[in-house]
Amino acid sequence: MEQQCLFFQLKGSINIKMNEAAVLNEQQPLLYQQLQKSFEHGRLAHAYLFEGDTGTGKKEFGLWMAKHIFCTNLTDNNPCNQCNNCLRINDNEHPDVMRVTPDGQTIKVDQIRALKAEFSKSGVETAQKVFLIEQADKMSIGAANSLLKFLEEPEGKVLAILETTSLAKILPTIQSRCQVLHFQPLVKEKLIHALVESGINKNTASLLIELTNSFDKAVEISQDEWFNEAREITQQWFDYMIKDDLQAFVYVQKKMIKVFKEKDQQALSFDLLLAYSRKQLTESVAQKQLKRILEQQAGRVELILQARQKWEANVSWQSVCEQLVIRMIHPKT
Repeated sequence: MEQQCLFFQLKGSINIKMNEAAVLNEQQPLLYQQLQKSFEHGRLAHAYLFEGDTGTGKKEFGLWMAKHIFCTNLTDNNPCNQCNNCLRINDNEHPDVMRVTPDGQTIKVDQIRALKAEFSKSGVETAQKVFLIEQADKMSIGAANSLLKFLEEPEGKVLAILETTSLAKILPTIQSRCQVLHFQPLVKEKLIHALVESGINKNTASLLIELTNSFDKAVEISQDEWFNEAREITQQWFDYMIKDDLQAFVYVQKKMIKVFKEKDQQALSFDLLLAYSRKQLTESVAQKQLKRILEQQAGRVELILQARQKWEANVSWQSVCEQLVIRMIHPKT
């Protein structure tokens, strides 16, 4: 049971068996203390922009702030997680707390218009309203401009919380109207330890934390049969390339395209390749390998990053992978 409690503390999720405030304070101590002081002194901004890696607590902090506002039984200046309001917010059922997530690949202008229409009304139960926008960087231009007008002229008592993993993709004019809070990456050693304690071997745990900062997500990925096949295939592909073996080119056609079919799967192929490449480079640095070897390995990392950029620019994934093989084996071509 003690080990199980440790797992919960290192996860970024809310659990009735654990102290939510302690988890948030452990995840992001500076932000937790800053926001607590804002609540204590009644100096909340009207809009916040949470930016940082996936799994660093942005969503949890947003919900905690919403509960902090509506909780009817604050304890030590923290939501009780037991009153009707807290429970409804956790279940996404509170009428005065709205969450917006991408509809497909983007957050559309109609979603922001619907939000504005809803928030133009007075609160159902109080004068206060809260809205949270997940993956705010995925707002369309129309949606972003519509939200900007709302942030400039909010109607009534409104708290806006936007979350993003890519601050550069948020309009500067939106950034200027929000208090931007940076979420620090979680400590990798703690995540690896927690994953190992949960039954995942250390090598797999080390790979998983290169893909996500979230304990929950890492465990979920590790239990996915497709992922376990994909990582083995990508490892073999990487091994061919670092040995300058042209089988890597044929391997794309014979194996890779059969496994990496969907967009998110193809994105993961680059993440895995980067993880293997960076691991090799890190080990070489620790072993004080020759400068020539280190430069070659650093060059491979750069080639993988460039390949991903091409793919994100809508170049065929198969073509990008085949070009990557040629560039890895013959870097001057």
